[in-house]
Amino acid sequence: MNAISRLISPRSVAIIGASADAAKTSGRPVAYLKKHGFQGRIYPVNPRSETIDGLRCYPDVASLPEAPDVGIVLLGAERAHAAVRELARLGTRAAIVLASGYAETGEEGARRQAELIEAAGSMRLLGPNTIGLVNLTEGIMLSASGALETSSFTAGGIGVVSQSGGILGSLLSRAASRGIGLSKLVSTSNEADLDVADFVDYLVDDDATSVIALYMEGLRHPERFRLAAMRAAAAGKPIVVFKIGRSESGARSAVSHTGALAGADRMYDALFQQLGVNRAEKFSDLLDIPAALAVRRPLSGKRVAILTSTGGAGTLVTDSLGMGGFDTPAPDQATATALRALQTGDHAVLDRNPIDVTLAGLQPDLLRGAIRTLLASAGYDAVVVIVGSSGLAMPDLMAGAIRDALPGSDKPLVAFVSPHAPEVTALLNRQGVPAFVDPESVTAALGAMWRHTRNRRDVPQQVNSAALEQVALDDLPVGSLNEAQAKTLFSRFGITPVRERIVSDASEAKAAAQEFGGKVVLKLLSNEITHKSEVGGVAVGLSVETIEARLERMRDDVHTATGTVPNAFLVQEMVTGGVELIFGLHRDSLGTAMLLGMGGVTAELFKDTTMRLLPDGTALTQDDALQMLHELKTWPLLDGYRGRVRADVDALAEAIVAFSGMAAQLGDRIVEAEINPVFVLPVGQGVKAADGVAVLAERNSREG
Repeated sequence: MNAISRLISPRSVAIIGASADAAKTSGRPVAYLKKHGFQGRIYPVNPRSETIDGLRCYPDVASLPEAPDVGIVLLGAERAHAAVRELARLGTRAAIVLASGYAETGEEGARRQAELIEAAGSMRLLGPNTIGLVNLTEGIMLSASGALETSSFTAGGIGVVSQSGGILGSLLSRAASRGIGLSKLVSTSNEADLDVADFVDYLVDDDATSVIALYMEGLRHPERFRLAAMRAAAAGKPIVVFKIGRSESGARSAVSHTGALAGADRMYDALFQQLGVNRAEKFSDLLDIPAALAVRRPLSGKRVAILTSTGGAGTLVTDSLGMGGFDTPAPDQATATALRALQTGDHAVLDRNPIDVTLAGLQPDLLRGAIRTLLASAGYDAVVVIVGSSGLAMPDLMAGAIRDALPGSDKPLVAFVSPHAPEVTALLNRQGVPAFVDPESVTAALGAMWRHTRNRRDVPQQVNSAALEQVALDDLPVGSLNEAQAKTLFSRFGITPVRERIVSDASEAKAAAQEFGGKVVLKLLSNEITHKSEVGGVAVGLSVETIEARLERMRDDVHTATGTVPNAFLVQEMVTGGVELIFGLHRDSLGTAMLLGMGGVTAELFKDTTMRLLPDGTALTQDDALQMLHELKTWPLLDGYRGRVRADVDALAEAIVAFSGMAAQLGDRIVEAEINPVFVLPVGQGVKAADGVAVLAERNSREG
């Protein structure tokens, strides 16, 4: 058994700094271990006490009769490292450090955290600044959370990993009050050693866990998380994440649109989407969605039957489901006939959806029969049963009737409890019927079940990448490339630029315009100024007759705006009749992402974009590129919308693959890159890069 498994399921626990006063934080771990029936050996350590709660107390770690599997360190940050060193020397497998005052507090705290890591050596650490962990499967409470004052909890299939100790206690108490079963709960907090990815990896192999719920502030080791999440997907264990930080503006690039369009939170969205991870929109979803997924019922379609005894609640659920993309069709003829056959009077309305049993709602046989009929119907993929106020009179009968209908079908069956009736909600959850108190939660839960069923088909169990030839890059400059240099780089990977000439004065510009014929574009060429239009550095629709005067005016405008007299310009052919897109590469702590979206000057305004993270050294495939294109709201513009000429989508997909291949080959050297716009021409005419940005770093030592 490895150290993490022994941490979760120890046979012996030492509590360093234990107090005889159970009201104190340092007194809680011993009290909670005993209260909830820990069957292993408990060793309190405190030189000022001989016994604590009937247990022999030891003066120091060296005095312990054996090396405990786990040591809970309750000492302050100034002394915790000494206890950790003693535990490691004794042979303890893992230590839990509750003290705060480490890296979360600044430079001095970071020094103390480094000292703690050094003291642990090969012993594993949970924390510091953690509230500990709770193993409900085996009744092992290695925590000081006040939520453990509750006398009993429902053990179940949801494993929880939280980067906040307080949130762990919140989820534990909320789940207990709603009858939602949890398996293991871990607070990772500072993650000096063990982190979210380690515990996801553990829960993948935990037989008691079927769903993994994460409260996440950020990822310290994205690649480890990726691998653990892919293992979870392969094992059929869905992951649900509530990631805080949606409101943060993210890292905004100084030289391109891509940084503003990507942002830190969108990078997480891209990562979660690629891994098939469900992102919870609301904090309450972090329990609601796992509770629905834990029943392991596949949702193969989006047609939902609503069985209600209260018309208003039925309308609430119907409206919410409609907003979530679900369909609530009336029963087909065979289903309606079967429902009417259940009716003993003329009170129920059983041939429309919601299916209303208003005055028959207290008849368990009718309810049971109606649910079974709807679950058996070929016209529905899921059933929502609404528990109205009438159900409060006989909650056990109502819950029993719903539960009895479960066997015989694997379709999802969930309940919406309309009145405030926490005891009914908890009763249903304990009986295996996911029960919700908000109509929006019903929609969120069914949406997650639908995505999980689809993801099991679609999410790859390994990273796929395109096979690309290596391109010679030894002569590349360093720093911010000007537009011509950037497009030369892109062209090496097969992305064709528009025809253009570098010029330095009006006469050269006129000669270039004559060469290209027709209308042309004149641009400032600079390594320092990349947002050219903002300083008067772009002019379109120029002719041979107008370009000379326009260049002199541009020189003056740029000088006025920047204080610098430009000495280089680009004359480009003017492309018309294409759809404008944007390609971008964005790097942050999660890695490198490729962004694709509507391009041109309105790119940041409309923000019609999609993203993919590129694992180190890999490029997108043709299928990835086509999938990204279909995710854009503006995809119809490429596909012949309202009689438009269809764009060269195949050439566009090849360009997307090539751009991602550039990122794969350059690795850390590519700090930022963007093509905006990319003109996608009609079928057979390809794509052309009309503007470009690239920032390159020095070749790092690993590359020789």
